Amino acid sequence: MSERKKLMIIDDDPEYVAATRAVLEGAGYETDVAYNPREGLAALRAHRHDLLLLDLLMGRGAEGVTVARAIRADPGLKRLPILVVTGLRTQLASIFGNRALHTDDIPLDDLLEKPVVPAVLLEKVAALLHPAASAQPVS
Repeated sequence: MSERKKLMIIDDDPEYVAATRAVLEGAGYETDVAYNPREGLAALRAHRHDLLLLDLLMGRGAEGVTVARAIRADPGLKRLPILVVTGLRTQLASIFGNRALHTDDIPLDDLLEKPVVPAVLLEKVAALLHPAASAQPVS
């Protein structure tokens, strides 16, 4: 990797964060971490990041949804790719009326379900950081 990409992880689970950070840093990425949405948004506004890995359900509920919406409404952050990483797909379905999750509900670029397989995580991160390079040729 010629230029180290800087990734932000916003998640309130220290064990998940430690494992994910180890995988990402082992692959050559630089990582920042925030364990709550408020600190995460402040860090995103203060420093440039290339990608956000965001948990949706933190603290008092679906605070990650609020973070994603705030990012898309912020002119300085709205182009930041968001990879939602959640283990609560069934709870998300109940929050959004037992229907399929749509980008109108949560402005995200991709979704990954916990527990995370490291190879899949790295594949999704690479695809979001370099969309043209990871695209498959049409046959």
